[in-house]
Amino acid sequence: MDRNLKKLTLLHSNDMHGDFMAENIDKKLIGGVSMLSGYVDQVRQQEKNTIYAIAGDMFRGSVIDSEYKGISTIEIMNLISPDIVTIGNHEADYGIAHLLFIEKCAKFPIINANLYIKTNHARLFKPYHIIDIDGMKILFIGILTEEIIAQTKQDSLIGSIIDVYEAAEEVGHICNSYNNVDIDMTVLLTHIGFEEDKKLATLLDPDWGVDMIIGGHTHTLLDQPVQVNNILIVQVGTGTDQIGRFDIEIDTDNNCIDSWKWRAVPIDSSNCPVDHDLENLILSFKKETDKKYTRIITRFARKLTHPARNMETELGDLCADILKDCLGLDIMMFASGSIRSKALGPIVRYQDFTECFPYDDAIHRLKVTGKQLRLMIGTIFSRDFMTGHTEFYQFSHGLHVKYSLSGKTVTEITFENEPLDEKRIYSIGLQNYHFNSIDDFMGISKRDAEANAPIKTVSTSCCDVLMEAFTVNSRLDRKVENRIQFIE
Repeated sequence: MDRNLKKLTLLHSNDMHGDFMAENIDKKLIGGVSMLSGYVDQVRQQEKNTIYAIAGDMFRGSVIDSEYKGISTIEIMNLISPDIVTIGNHEADYGIAHLLFIEKCAKFPIINANLYIKTNHARLFKPYHIIDIDGMKILFIGILTEEIIAQTKQDSLIGSIIDVYEAAEEVGHICNSYNNVDIDMTVLLTHIGFEEDKKLATLLDPDWGVDMIIGGHTHTLLDQPVQVNNILIVQVGTGTDQIGRFDIEIDTDNNCIDSWKWRAVPIDSSNCPVDHDLENLILSFKKETDKKYTRIITRFARKLTHPARNMETELGDLCADILKDCLGLDIMMFASGSIRSKALGPIVRYQDFTECFPYDDAIHRLKVTGKQLRLMIGTIFSRDFMTGHTEFYQFSHGLHVKYSLSGKTVTEITFENEPLDEKRIYSIGLQNYHFNSIDDFMGISKRDAEANAPIKTVSTSCCDVLMEAFTVNSRLDRKVENRIQFIE
């Protein structure tokens, strides 16, 4: 008997991070949302059944996004017209309340299954969305775990599910609730990272009918989807340089995927037309931001680099030193993930500064014993920092740490060339997000620190401190000096 097969083209992006403008590389335009939009429109015209999905982090990464606090991004995305979007951690950067306002500006559905109000467990977003296309019903579920949501920790009334085990339970609850709708394909739109996606897939009951996980957060670019527990898992890097494309045959009689092909399609001028209406909107935003952001702040002695977040870097050393010296601290632990550019300088414009340091946190001073400081540093290095996806820190001058790669342990900590004194009190600077997460990130509590001395906010803006230091000093320089030393 002939089966009823229907074709579906599923396009997907993740971690676009405000990558609006195309770049001229080797005499060819690469990336940018105007060509991305042009490609999506082209596929929609060529293929009868096309869905475009985005797996989180549309926000952050450009001055256009920062200047308009995401409203510009939503206006741009409205012209691209994705069919379904889930939120990423950076969608919450401007605050949960602002995110809910942004959702009202969106002309496309935004789903998330696990952010809720603690008092009554009412969800902040619709957890799922069913797209009915050519008689096929495609169920999308949005998942984001608490580990990567900064703003939920700032708001006592907002909660989220904790880990992939709870995420799996939530997926099961939704799938069980809508099995009677004759769903032909179920897709999880997640923003939890590639390894977590694989863990999540192993926890999903095959009877729930999940076919695919389209993920984000770790910026993983795959050659082909990975299959775990018969679930396809895919992610397509970061920015707008490429888009993922599934061409799927769906068996609508048996509600399953019959066959599929996937590829990462490069977004470039050789195969993607330009959406001129969208290009004009972007240029109107850029014209306004250029007036403000092209002014020059300073000139470094040379370009300072920050090639990876899980190692000591030139730019990281400079930032940690400035905050330590300006705020009168013994030690500044400056979050590596706060530095969003791989290099800065030698000419530093305001635009360069804001793109490099998009997170303007307060700095809190806490006083800890040497014994507590040893625990804090040990906890930082005990996490899977080598992957580059956990919290890591740039240490200010005077602090040196040796870490054994073979033993996976901190072997030596010195301060100002002396062994750490476990009874001495040291003043430590932490950014607000990291201070609020100190239990998880560093293994001690605020109460532990308060037992030594009151905690004080020494600056309401780390960016103010950095900006002032950059402005009043010319030809700033730093070289990596093995404050963090890896030994075999």
